[in-house]
Amino acid sequence: MSEERAPGWWLAATAIGVVVFLQIPVLVVVLAAFSKTAYLTIPPKGLTLHWFEVVLRDPEYLSAAWTSLWLAAGSTAASLVLGLIAAYAIHRRMLPGAAALGSLFMAPLILPSVVLGVALLQYYTLTGLRGNSFGLWLAHVVITVPYVVRASLGSLSSVDEALEDAARVLGADGSTAFRLVTLPLVKPGLVAGGLFAFITSLDNVPVSVFLLSASQTTLPVKIFTSVEQGVDPSVAAVSTLLIVATGIALLLAERWTGFHKHV
Repeated sequence: MSEERAPGWWLAATAIGVVVFLQIPVLVVVLAAFSKTAYLTIPPKGLTLHWFEVVLRDPEYLSAAWTSLWLAAGSTAASLVLGLIAAYAIHRRMLPGAAALGSLFMAPLILPSVVLGVALLQYYTLTGLRGNSFGLWLAHVVITVPYVVRASLGSLSSVDEALEDAARVLGADGSTAFRLVTLPLVKPGLVAGGLFAFITSLDNVPVSVFLLSASQTTLPVKIFTSVEQGVDPSVAAVSTLLIVATGIALLLAERWTGFHKHV
């Protein structure tokens, strides 16, 4: 009996070990954010909220945070619309080569982010979009729309197409049938895709760092440049705020939609 249980115990121990290993960097960052010293120390020598106050009063951090938020919100909104339309067209095979088209939408996830960033930099230099807010937003749409397409396809695959067809038989036009029948059924998957799109845009460095102008920056790029100049607990503080904000968003999305079932 004990021999039969052994594999289960080993599997549980391995899973716990992996989770602990992945969470150690997060714990280190959070602890460092409360350090009283002007440099990172683990464990921290005393606890203080001073570095959070420094971050929340720093105009550069606040400006970078605002840029990141509008960029993430704007790119996610566009990705939700474009991704749902694309997923619906692929699922219903409205276009020739739907399977190949679905793979094409996944290309930004397959390409290394640095390669994509360099490619966009070259293209934007030729088209005059480099250092342009619209160009930066467009790049973030490119890197976020695959998450919406993937999540929406997963939800659409579980929806019986006969339901929408029945709505049409009863007199609803195509857009009405989609809005009243299909859209509510795919909403959890759409929320999941939108959440991943938002987080991806909010955390992006490899693409943004190539396309930002000298007068603007995003919060992750600001953190990256601050680390290059010298690490102090303020970097850990702003990172902790990002971790908390992301965690709250995940919990709320799970509570409202149960999105993990659609990932």
